[in-house]
Amino acid sequence: MEGNGAELPLSGVTVVSLEQAIAAPLASRHLADWGARVIKIERPGPGDFCRDYDHVMNGMSSQFVWTNRSKESLAIDIKSEAGRKVLDALLPQADVFIQNLAPGAAERLGLDAAALLRKYPGIIACDVSGYGSGGPYSDKKAYDLLVQCEAGVLAVNGTEAEPAKVGLSVVDIATGMYILNGVLMALYRRERTGKGTAFQASLFDSITDWMSYPAFYTRSTGRPLPRTGARHATIAPYGPFQVGDGSTIFFGIQNDREWRALCRIVLGDEGLADDPSFRTNPLRMQNRDALQVHIEQRFASLTGDEVLRLLDAASIANAHLNSVEAFLAHEQLHARSRVQTVGSPCGPVMSFLPALTIPGLAPRMDPVPDVGEHNDAILAELGLTKGS
Repeated sequence: MEGNGAELPLSGVTVVSLEQAIAAPLASRHLADWGARVIKIERPGPGDFCRDYDHVMNGMSSQFVWTNRSKESLAIDIKSEAGRKVLDALLPQADVFIQNLAPGAAERLGLDAAALLRKYPGIIACDVSGYGSGGPYSDKKAYDLLVQCEAGVLAVNGTEAEPAKVGLSVVDIATGMYILNGVLMALYRRERTGKGTAFQASLFDSITDWMSYPAFYTRSTGRPLPRTGARHATIAPYGPFQVGDGSTIFFGIQNDREWRALCRIVLGDEGLADDPSFRTNPLRMQNRDALQVHIEQRFASLTGDEVLRLLDAASIANAHLNSVEAFLAHEQLHARSRVQTVGSPCGPVMSFLPALTIPGLAPRMDPVPDVGEHNDAILAELGLTKGS
């Protein structure tokens, strides 16, 4: 670690993570960003199967690069006598242990959170699963898209004609953030009480929380939240609008003050604010298509930039409809130096800074490790040799 590493909030915290795919590695990477030492345990040879999702970043997987910078890779067979010896030497030094093995595997190996807390009372141990313990799905394997299906995410995402998955690994990301939340709470608890914590996080429980709004809406109305493509399901106007130069811009109205500002400043029609068809959000939802036509007629003589300037003048939130290429060139990213480079076994690769900004502290942006890259150093640190 370079620079201000010793001053980072999680400096001195050691995390051992028996991890693969996205959710657990993302959580441990967030810990590494802010100073934790993260020892990633991988299978000897191929390592984490996420390494082979694609090979677009100098031969490395884009998802692996995203979730694994600033870690040390220890490649051991935890089912072998030698591998278990290494793990048994490592665990007493761990502040945090995270595992997302297949259902039942951790319990068979005595590596589930409850067993580890009994053995190491100060440890913070997290079991990550697809559907949580108990219930008919507890032994079911789970991946992001499949849990999106089970939790109804596809039912609320897409167009009226066809459901769609979220384009990001939204279930994994949600779970990774809840794992991170649990670890940080447990570290705070241990700081006050000296006690460790065993806790569980699951993909299904994580996305259940994120599905609260559509679930509550459906339970309360007796009908599903409609799929509305790029438009908001319950607020109008909020979504895409065509402009005279052929571009598409987005804006959203959140309250009566903004609605009146839209009518007066952007549409040049102050009286529209009190039109019986549009004066409240429920009325605007009922008459959404007519309102869309009215707005786009006003925009037909303008360019996208002209509309965005009017929206800014009215203090109404708005956005360009950017491609990923346009996002990569976004002036806000580059003005704030959010795009960085980290090392990897295949050379320098692109990375983004962590989302948090702490004045005076720079997060770790260390290399993405090769499989087993740190075996010799870690084994020597534990007083073990490669063959012992």
